[in-house]
Amino acid sequence: MTRLEPRHEIECVETVRSCLAGKTTVEITGGGTKRGIGHRIQADATLSMRGMTGIVSYNPAEMVMTAKAGTPLAEIEAALEEKGQMLAFEPPDYRPLLGSTGEPTVGGLFACNLSGPRRFQSGAARDHLLGLRVVNGRGEIVQAGGRVMKNVTGLDLVKLMAGSFGTLGLMTELTFKVLPRPETSASLILSGLDDEAASVAMAKAMALPLEISGAAYLPESCKGKFLAGELPEGAAVALRVEGLALSVSERMAKLKAVFERLCPLSELGREESQALWREIRDIKPFHADGLERPVWKVSVAPMAGEKLLSMLRMQTGVDGYYDWQGGLVWLRMEAEPEADLLRAGISHFGGGHATLIRATDAQRDAIPVFEQQTPALAALTERVRTSFDPMGLFNPGRMTGPAASARAA
Repeated sequence: MTRLEPRHEIECVETVRSCLAGKTTVEITGGGTKRGIGHRIQADATLSMRGMTGIVSYNPAEMVMTAKAGTPLAEIEAALEEKGQMLAFEPPDYRPLLGSTGEPTVGGLFACNLSGPRRFQSGAARDHLLGLRVVNGRGEIVQAGGRVMKNVTGLDLVKLMAGSFGTLGLMTELTFKVLPRPETSASLILSGLDDEAASVAMAKAMALPLEISGAAYLPESCKGKFLAGELPEGAAVALRVEGLALSVSERMAKLKAVFERLCPLSELGREESQALWREIRDIKPFHADGLERPVWKVSVAPMAGEKLLSMLRMQTGVDGYYDWQGGLVWLRMEAEPEADLLRAGISHFGGGHATLIRATDAQRDAIPVFEQQTPALAALTERVRTSFDPMGLFNPGRMTGPAASARAA
């Protein structure tokens, strides 16, 4: 397969125009770490953004950074660490889960709209994206948004590109906000609660004015795979607080007072707490399974997560845990993806959506990886896509599957 690797924006324009003239479809890649998400792409060439690297500007006082799309995420985070700042949405690292290698890039991060445990407090990746530059499927440069939140010009386009998985255009430069890194963090562990009691406890904690920045439930079935099995005995509810040391200490004391009569409590200090939430973020329990065991990312109402998992346990082989106060359910199936069963359960318990994050190539070809849209919404989505990429050059089939891609062509 032909490999294209532009190093400047004008080369991106020339490359896209050349592909347009030759009717050459392309798979857009950064570090290649998330190629396993979505349907398999059937393209004529690979268009790598690894040559488009570098931090263009960074103003710590304004908490805004601009970087080229192929900039490694590690370079971004190192620059922020030096100034005591961070990407508040906690970008996850799916390499161990997907069995991929390479270095995640900032363009790939926002293209997939990936967020970690702090999402329910700080928002998704797209909520931190202020502006971008894109080469569309006509070979034109489009600029949207700006370097400050009050500049709303093109803001809808900015949000539209985040989560489009490279199907709308070739992002060349991104501007995003950053936030101060908390001075410290700690986690309170509630041990021995069942799924229902855990959901109630997390809801109670989130209703308190204590600025909880992480709320997860780790059932007994997978709890032992976190922190090398060092968490206390029994299923675990983890509640995280962050900020200034004195504030964290005071809030932890108030949390303990609320739950001290409910179940055994224990506290994780800064290092252990950070390690635990990295493992929750990166889906640590399912790293060693290989691609043979499918993994779903399911978003539902927080109180519906435990009901959904309980139903699935009665009907198929499944393991899972909850993040985002139960609103995010990570599911690992023992054998087949069971897409129809899962999506029927989601509908039964109030709605939501499921994305197949890990699966074999055959499974990715056979079932909808992303939540299926209504006919009206699917038609609107296709009109939006063709307005950006009328010839279908970019990542054909990634979001719709090979059959739908062939029909569109």
